[in-house]
Amino acid sequence: MVRAVVCRALGAPESLRLEEFPSRALRPGEVRVAIRAAGLNFPDVLMAAGEYQLKPELPFTPGMEAAGDVTEVGAEARGVSIGDKVIVKMRHGAFTDEAVVTPSQLTPMPSTFDYAEAATYLAGHGTAYHALIDRGRVEPGEVLLVHGAGGGVGLAAVEIGKMLGAIVIATASSDEKLAIAKSRGADHLVRYDREPFRDAVKRITDGRGADVVFDPVGGEVFENSMRCIAWGARLLVIGFTGGIGSARTNLLLIKGASVLGVRAGEAVRKNPKLGEIRLKALLQWAEEGKLRPSISHRLPLEDYAKAMRLLLDRKAIGRVALVMD
Repeated sequence: MVRAVVCRALGAPESLRLEEFPSRALRPGEVRVAIRAAGLNFPDVLMAAGEYQLKPELPFTPGMEAAGDVTEVGAEARGVSIGDKVIVKMRHGAFTDEAVVTPSQLTPMPSTFDYAEAATYLAGHGTAYHALIDRGRVEPGEVLLVHGAGGGVGLAAVEIGKMLGAIVIATASSDEKLAIAKSRGADHLVRYDREPFRDAVKRITDGRGADVVFDPVGGEVFENSMRCIAWGARLLVIGFTGGIGSARTNLLLIKGASVLGVRAGEAVRKNPKLGEIRLKALLQWAEEGKLRPSISHRLPLEDYAKAMRLLLDRKAIGRVALVMD
């Protein structure tokens, strides 16, 4: 029997249930993967609550990314073999012991990663890559302001931003989160509750402001970011965990600034070539030891609600993974 976390009614993480199902036979072109770890992302929580742009038909299993071993290869499935260690990319369905997917959803695991690291890599770092490279076009020497730098996608942005040669200002809500950001390359650290970040950015940059803002928080954070930007700044909208902010068009006009929405997955669906370039770079950087997810919690599958709560309550530092024994 296969265990899976099932959402039968939209709501809080505690409304989901862990259920068992028999394995189903493979159809032509399908592959069976024994899932060893699954990564949690904030959209998983939003999707279960019915608050995400993708609204799967009920019932469904949350989870956008996982890692495991190929255990069966169906007829007509090409390019994959039994025993391959793989990353599994899904729009939902990853919180389970076993997944039936197509070869196009599989990516070889970096040899430098364990299963939990592999299961928490591509979504966060892929979003940061798309934001900073495809959308923000960060240049060496530019000032990059990263909000929510203690979170998984924020830490990924710190890592990639530093690798691109940016001067990284990391903001977070605790010293512990900022310490992790510093260990990943942040040049300057700002705690929200100790100094208004817009004042800190002006102080750090001698009044010039940030060239690029990476914002997964939204709300007042987004609104205040417009008051500490340089001429020609790019404000990257990653998410809205802190609410939906309003764009002051006068501030954007005065600074010649741009607000850019970031949807890494949708961008690939619209232009698959972007995904090929991104994936090749991310896998190469992982093999070279330049990038690695920071995982603060590894919990068993049955603790899915606790794991999702860590994201909702902002208690995770970096990534959270469900691990299957």
